[in-house]
Amino acid sequence: MPRRRTSSSASSTAPSAAPRNRTPQPVRVRRRSFGDFVKAFLAFVVLLVLVVGVPLALATQIGWPLPDGAPGLDWLQREITVKTFLNILTVVVWFAWAQFTACVLVEVKAALSGVGVPGRVPGSGPSQLLARQLVAALLLVGATAASLTPGLSQLGQSMEGNQKPSVAAAQQTPGIFAQQQEQAAGTASALAEQAGQAAARADGGSAAHGDTKYYRIQPPEGRHHDSLWEIADRHLGDGRRYKEIFELNKDRVQPDGSKLSEASLIRPGWIMEMPGDARGGELVEMPDEAPNVSEQVQQQISDYARTGDHAQGGGGSGAQGGGSGAHGGGGDNAQVSLPEQRPAPATPATPAPSAGQEHAATPAAADHSFGLPEALLTAPLLAAGLLGALGRRRRQALWQSALGSVGGRRGMEPPTPTGDAQDVQDALLVGADPEGVRLLDRALRGLAAALTAESRPLPVVYAAWMGGNGDLHLQLAQPAGKPPAPWQLGQDQTFWMLARADAERYEDADTAAPYPGLVSLGTMDDSRLLLNLESVPGIVSLGGTEADRTAVFASVAAELATNGWSDRMTITLVGFGEDLTPLAPNRIRHLDGFEDLFETMSAETRQRRGALGAAGHDSVLTGRTGPAQHTRWAPHLVLLATQPSDEDALRLAELAADAGRLGIGYLVGTEGTDLPGAAWEMRITGEGKLLAPLLGLELEAQTLPAAQRRAVVELFTDADPEHGPGGSDGPGGASGTANTPPFLVDISEQGRPAVYARLVGSYEIIGLDAPDDDRSALLHEALALLLLHREGVHPRVLSSALWPRGVTADVRDALLERLRAWLGTDPDGTPRLATDATGRLTLAKSVVSDLDVLRSLYYEATQGRGVGSRQVRGRLLTDALVLVRGPLLADRPEGRYRWLTHEIIDAQLPLLVADTGLALSEFHLEKDRAEKAIEALNAALRTAPADERLWHELLRATHATGDPDRLRALAADLVGRSGARGVPPRTEALLDELLPTWRDGVAAAG
Repeated sequence: MPRRRTSSSASSTAPSAAPRNRTPQPVRVRRRSFGDFVKAFLAFVVLLVLVVGVPLALATQIGWPLPDGAPGLDWLQREITVKTFLNILTVVVWFAWAQFTACVLVEVKAALSGVGVPGRVPGSGPSQLLARQLVAALLLVGATAASLTPGLSQLGQSMEGNQKPSVAAAQQTPGIFAQQQEQAAGTASALAEQAGQAAARADGGSAAHGDTKYYRIQPPEGRHHDSLWEIADRHLGDGRRYKEIFELNKDRVQPDGSKLSEASLIRPGWIMEMPGDARGGELVEMPDEAPNVSEQVQQQISDYARTGDHAQGGGGSGAQGGGSGAHGGGGDNAQVSLPEQRPAPATPATPAPSAGQEHAATPAAADHSFGLPEALLTAPLLAAGLLGALGRRRRQALWQSALGSVGGRRGMEPPTPTGDAQDVQDALLVGADPEGVRLLDRALRGLAAALTAESRPLPVVYAAWMGGNGDLHLQLAQPAGKPPAPWQLGQDQTFWMLARADAERYEDADTAAPYPGLVSLGTMDDSRLLLNLESVPGIVSLGGTEADRTAVFASVAAELATNGWSDRMTITLVGFGEDLTPLAPNRIRHLDGFEDLFETMSAETRQRRGALGAAGHDSVLTGRTGPAQHTRWAPHLVLLATQPSDEDALRLAELAADAGRLGIGYLVGTEGTDLPGAAWEMRITGEGKLLAPLLGLELEAQTLPAAQRRAVVELFTDADPEHGPGGSDGPGGASGTANTPPFLVDISEQGRPAVYARLVGSYEIIGLDAPDDDRSALLHEALALLLLHREGVHPRVLSSALWPRGVTADVRDALLERLRAWLGTDPDGTPRLATDATGRLTLAKSVVSDLDVLRSLYYEATQGRGVGSRQVRGRLLTDALVLVRGPLLADRPEGRYRWLTHEIIDAQLPLLVADTGLALSEFHLEKDRAEKAIEALNAALRTAPADERLWHELLRATHATGDPDRLRALAADLVGRSGARGVPPRTEALLDELLPTWRDGVAAAG
């Protein structure tokens, strides 16, 4: 599928015959100079003196400054001497030494591990800064500074069309491609050295630009990398203005021959033209400050200046310099990159997008959402999980009600949502992408099965990207070799990629879910980021206002609780989410405060460490492949919405030190950006941007605001027969209104409908002329959907049901007009297809289906006129059972009516038919008409063969005939149908009561 072009690609001025990103040209690399080794040696000497020399000098020259024993009260009255002052000063020096040593250890550990940002030693800002500089200078000799970056490296490159990523070698994942990293770092150092040489050569072209300012990207320094965000923050006063710098410099040829195509991909030595209001000593202003740079760098800036928009009279600098409207919210450090997308074959017309993404990728996006919540329309994986879980909950409620009594129960007709709940349900139907969830689950399990077959462990995965073309990219923590087919290496050794076509060929694999901690955070361009919370080497912090943070937390919790690519997990919520438990009572638990959390997680951390050691596993990942009992290694994800105190934050950081190995993930809310132990820091803005400057991420955040969260919980609560409306009424109680069908038909002769559709069995329509052949299938499907939802159908729900891969608004509206014309009007001129006050499509009462009639007949027989008249009840039940001709829409075409998977009618109809058969059987048995009862039960079994209640009543009715041979034959048939599962316990008990010798017959047959 061709990728949707973004604004950056649309505005490219590069020729179409060549890719926009060229391979960087070879440059002369300066190897480490003698000065580098001198600096490293001096850093080593200083560290040795401060860390080792100071305590030795104190111990040998001054000695122990504190008293040998507990001082008495007379100690307070002694004269203060010079020795006393020396002892106090010695204690202060000891404390300062201990603090500096702790800073050195923290910096060394963080630099060597290459994972996360260094922890902060309390109250040691200058000391830690000095330690960081000394450690960086020392380690720069043995490894490039770029190799000390945090582990999530390269998740933010946005690739367009057929282009290949131009990735700076100094910005790769730690430990990968060390030679290329060294080469890039050397190139940057060479340019930095040349910048210190004195000479000036400004040609006329550069002089013409007056006071245009330029900035040269600095080489890595220790763990710090230059980024457009930080450049904008230093020189423009606002990091969000990085987009202005990007717009001024995108697609312009840099000194090394490559181009800037993405804000997260910048290289040391590149030149950036700056907006006119830029300030700061690191800027080069042409031509006034030309003498401050080398002749070579001056020439590079002069050549670069000719490539700008102003060189063609476009006035790019002026246009962008003051453009505050370009402000965005995000960081673009090149430590995170969007994976390269596969080029798609060109087609004359853009095909429809994947399911659940109509709103984002088709012309229908311009169509108004009719009030549906955008938060769920733009969250296809979350919507699919919630929709699937809601369907399972409603089916479970139906069966629980069925086991309770024959009739008069709540649950046969789930309550129809209204208000916000109805809007949320419609948004779930429109936004859900169940096919995407299925492919993701099969792809991940297929990968785990393939690695197990090759006796290879699962690699640590930090994140997954789902591209707009359906490809799946896994970002690994470190290279893990060649992936098993059909997976391929991506843009480098830390990306494994699976094309959508290959994912569709996967079958269900009988293996544990390998990465159940993946959860959607948002989208960048047309790719969706899923972060693997359980693999984070520490804590993930989330800043922002409380309301914005809670919306993100609720989205994460809801998706983790209902997603389709995990088996088992525990989700602990602290500080929010008391109402989210109904989404998944077996997964979600809520704790009141931090002390409860610390006590719980301390015990679980110890238990998991011991269990891993006893099993001989390095991490939970090795326990999810092979013959190990993978159920023991389900993830535990903690969402702490309120910022802990400083003391609690330190305890939590210590607890989460090796959480990634144990399968425990922590997402913690914070009001600022200083959270001890935070490996990755993110922030949610009021505009819905999820920013992670150090990771180079700027996402359209996936959220679940408070109003939508309450509506989602209402849907799940109403589906629960124990807690929903009328749930406590019990069988035959005062739940008649809850049992009332959503649409009652006038079953008298005067209520003959104008249009009658037969849905139970083969699909037939009486009262309408056949539509044109090319439109018949769509019109019939649309009418069936409307008939199954008498409360009304949202236009976007209708379009997403008929065209799962998306459709334009004009095509949808044209179909609705044809449907209106086909259905026509009633004799009084009222159209049979109308639009209610909420904008939903509704059918007139003159358009009915046999399912409407069946529900109405059963309701009248059991709760209406049939309650007071036995004769009326028998006639109504008999008429109802005659309507049953088979399963719903028995002859529907293959590939159509896929929206039925989101419905519960497939569970409701068999239960309704079974209840009708049971009621009619009871009616006949009251008059000892066993044969009539058997006839009614057999008719119901043709539609509901799995309903155990029908078999029980059939056994009783057959026993009532007094024919033991007939009863034995039925018992043998029932045993044969049970297969390897055996006869259900309640059926077995009934057989023991009615036919004690039934086991002998089974043994003889065996």
